[in-house]
Amino acid sequence: MSTDFQSWVANCQARLESVLKELLPRADTAPQRLHEAMRYAVLDGGKRVRPLLAFASGEIAGADVERMNIAAAAIELIHAYSLVHDDMPCMDNDELRRGKPTCHVQYDEATALLVGDSLQSLAFQLLAEHRLSNDEQSRMEMIRLLAFASGSRGMAGGQAFDLANVGVTLTLPELEFMHIHKTGALIRAAIQLGALCGSDKHGERLDTDQLDKLDHFGKLIGLAFQVVDDVLDCEADTATLGKTAGKDEVNDKPTYVSLLGLQGARDMAKQLHREALQSLAVFGAAAIRLRELADFIVMRKY
Repeated sequence: MSTDFQSWVANCQARLESVLKELLPRADTAPQRLHEAMRYAVLDGGKRVRPLLAFASGEIAGADVERMNIAAAAIELIHAYSLVHDDMPCMDNDELRRGKPTCHVQYDEATALLVGDSLQSLAFQLLAEHRLSNDEQSRMEMIRLLAFASGSRGMAGGQAFDLANVGVTLTLPELEFMHIHKTGALIRAAIQLGALCGSDKHGERLDTDQLDKLDHFGKLIGLAFQVVDDVLDCEADTATLGKTAGKDEVNDKPTYVSLLGLQGARDMAKQLHREALQSLAVFGAAAIRLRELADFIVMRKY
């Protein structure tokens, strides 16, 4: 990563951390244990890739920083809720997330369930309470996008497909279908929400073609993110990943590595990366942060 990009990432991450600390209920507010667990699940951890994508697309649209902060926070709350639930014994049954005990291990299963429910509710509360666009239709579209990406036709549906296919050999289209929903839906929503927070340099909202280009980028880089995750699950260790390495193979889950092999998966990630960058051509230099994030997603080691 270039020094300039590293500085931008660090600034965005620090700003988001501050915003999340302010928006999450205080740990000393009743019910204290639930609020403490919510803060535990969200704060001080993670790459914040989805919020960074929202910030980057928002910059293309000339969005106000305060608006982007709320949109990015809502996205991260949904992501954190999904991790809390995914780690529970009824799902992936994992004990380590972001380098620390998972929420149900640190607290208990009932609290973890309520943490996920509460983080999801808070995300939509933020979108409803804050004026993230001057256009009422855009504000409603943001709520719809996040709801769609989170539900049965997005992230939750992808997780259901994943759980239903343990031990099953999937075709490449079937695997892509699963991850377009499970991983890709929230990544696409992050990019769209950031873009809808603002306007272009002429003071107008990005047009339909521009939003479609951003969505196509999100679809491709979302798939690339999952392909790289599958590779890292085989190659990286638990300390580097901050979560248990090698669990996909142990649990006999269908992955890009199990279907294509390590080199085939690496090649697929590179191809998706190339196509994703091509979809940003229309934005020129304004999309530099999205391009750099695409590079990071594909070249990361954790």
